[in-house]
Amino acid sequence: MAQAPTYLKRDSLKVDPLLAEFVEQQVLPATAVSADEFWHGLAELAHEFGPRNRVLLQKRADLQAQLDIWHRSHRDAPHKVSSYKTFLKEIGYLVPEGDDFCIETEDTDAEIGSIAGPQLVVPSTNARFVLNAANARWGSLYDAFYGTDALGSLPRNGGFDMGRAARVVSRVAVFLDENFAAEGTSHNAAASYTVEDGKLLVDGQPLIEPDRFAGFAGDVSAPTAIVLRNNNLHAILQFDTDHPIGKASPSGLCDVILESALSAIVDLEDSVACVDAEDKVLAYSNWLGLMKGDLSDTFEKNGERITRALKPDRRYTAPDGTDLTLHGRALLLVRNVGHLMTNPAILDRNGEEIFEGLMDAMITTAISLHDLSKLSGQRNSRTASMYVVKPKMHGPEEVAFANDIFTHVEKVLGLPQYTVKLGIMDEERRTSVNLKESIRAAKHRVCFINTGFLDRTGDEIHTSMEAGPFSRKDFIKRKGWITAYENQNVDIGLECGLSGRAQIGKGMWAMPDKMAAMLEQKIEHPKAGANCAWVPSPTAATLHAMHYHRVNVFDVQAGLAKGGRRAYVEALLDIPTAAYRKWTPEQVRHEVENNAQGILGYVVRWIDQGVGCSKVPDINDVGLMEDRATCRISAQHIANWLHHGIVSRDDTMEIMERMAEVVDRQNAGDPAYTPMAPGFTGVAFRAACDLVFDGVAQPSGYTEPVLHARRLELKSRLAD
Repeated sequence: MAQAPTYLKRDSLKVDPLLAEFVEQQVLPATAVSADEFWHGLAELAHEFGPRNRVLLQKRADLQAQLDIWHRSHRDAPHKVSSYKTFLKEIGYLVPEGDDFCIETEDTDAEIGSIAGPQLVVPSTNARFVLNAANARWGSLYDAFYGTDALGSLPRNGGFDMGRAARVVSRVAVFLDENFAAEGTSHNAAASYTVEDGKLLVDGQPLIEPDRFAGFAGDVSAPTAIVLRNNNLHAILQFDTDHPIGKASPSGLCDVILESALSAIVDLEDSVACVDAEDKVLAYSNWLGLMKGDLSDTFEKNGERITRALKPDRRYTAPDGTDLTLHGRALLLVRNVGHLMTNPAILDRNGEEIFEGLMDAMITTAISLHDLSKLSGQRNSRTASMYVVKPKMHGPEEVAFANDIFTHVEKVLGLPQYTVKLGIMDEERRTSVNLKESIRAAKHRVCFINTGFLDRTGDEIHTSMEAGPFSRKDFIKRKGWITAYENQNVDIGLECGLSGRAQIGKGMWAMPDKMAAMLEQKIEHPKAGANCAWVPSPTAATLHAMHYHRVNVFDVQAGLAKGGRRAYVEALLDIPTAAYRKWTPEQVRHEVENNAQGILGYVVRWIDQGVGCSKVPDINDVGLMEDRATCRISAQHIANWLHHGIVSRDDTMEIMERMAEVVDRQNAGDPAYTPMAPGFTGVAFRAACDLVFDGVAQPSGYTEPVLHARRLELKSRLAD
């Protein structure tokens, strides 16, 4: 076995040398915080908050035990929401809802409060992806249409297709005419764009909405760029007669650049595989590069060596002749881990691993000092705020705990209280049914709430594991509680005054290759009152941005706020167990196969390659974005069916082995891939089996305990 690291003593902590060196040599220099102050503050955090953390986790377990007893005793009777609600109140699962209030969060950036648009989530461990996400503030609409199926088909192989390019130009012209129409002409046929007396003229005609002209670059008689603005989002028309597309355009219009990913979450949680100091330092290093502004990465792409760095701000001239500066990068949030896991990177005074969430809070905030202390130049936050998304919290007590953690961190680091803004992921049922009180618990910090169908469903299954077998996954999506959950999230967010101060978000579009379908369907998110929604790529962000030009989200929010709540907690307590359970053997087999293949396709990369999020082919070879949330729901679903005898253990193992062979074939072209078949004894395969066969015993159905343990096992073997 590999030797354990020789820890360095820091205050009352024992710290892995890799992490200690990173903090002391890279994070703290150029800040006003000394190493002694930092380590003493973190030691206090571990000593004072660690026991509180354990109490909260024990409460989760105690409540689950009581829920299990209730459901076992009521399994054969019709589910009565009224008596179930009474029971949840009696055990303290459901807390009383207090008086109305409005959040008091101050100093949020415009991307949080007053501009609606797409949001990216990117694994913090991949510098190339992180840079791509930060730079995804702006994206070519021409490229987005040309390179995807957004026009209904994919580009053909064999070089540039001028016919397809012409279709793209015509389609983008429709977008321009819909949002920036000029009197008596069309952008598709426009021969000239000029600026006269502070107004934009298209073929000599003004815009129907003149105020949508925001700026330009170059000469007023022949601008090189025109800046347009609608719903606080910008679109930039670029002109170049030497460009192949510009040559074919009467006006020289060669591209339309959309303001796309307004914000991006740099993720330390679901999309990464961070199990020790080595992994955490990699993740923290990229966050540090973003906050300093000097992150870069060099890599090979299509045989060419490329260095990617952060994009500068964009500079233009406003209609009145003054300078116009547009932010060059997405506003960056960081997602810390939840309250569950510990990490061997730091041990407390008793030699036990400290909670990873405490470590994240202290270190990511210390890193943000580099941005918060900037007096000029490009800053992430122009309001001197830091944004932390906190996942997997169970109810108001755990939100209050997170609030207290950051109050301690701010004190140690010399920051004004409430500098750190908190994003609450509404993805665990105890948060959903107590959402108003969860928001109240951090009312001075809340900058974000959002819904997440996958984790929310995984928790729903685990919470009600003993209630009976759940419906097939496709049918769970059709149940009424999902609509109620989505509506209540928006309604309570508006009721608590988030509009204009904070983001109300919606979940991920999981099919990065299906952009035509996304264009058709994802407009429902802004229509639902969400001022941000997750997308899987910068290209998807550019296409999704079109929806926010069509829909003024803040008008939608104002209308919804007048109507009151559309759903109440009773609807969320209608457990989606299967009413019809006479499934055929083929239906059962297909459901388990689909779940098993998804679990194995994700877990094998997580364990063997340390990849926490990737596009994984599903059983039909359709690429889906997979992370721990998708793995959680699939694992809990099989565990539920095993628990209730819908499928046997032997049949499930046979399916797991057969699906492992499918996943092996799907990854045959990856030189770094280690096949699971025919032995089925590798660490990755055993990890996938643990998630399924031990799923009932996993805390809240989470995948992290199994994945972390198995990844550490593999890393230890490789180090021998």
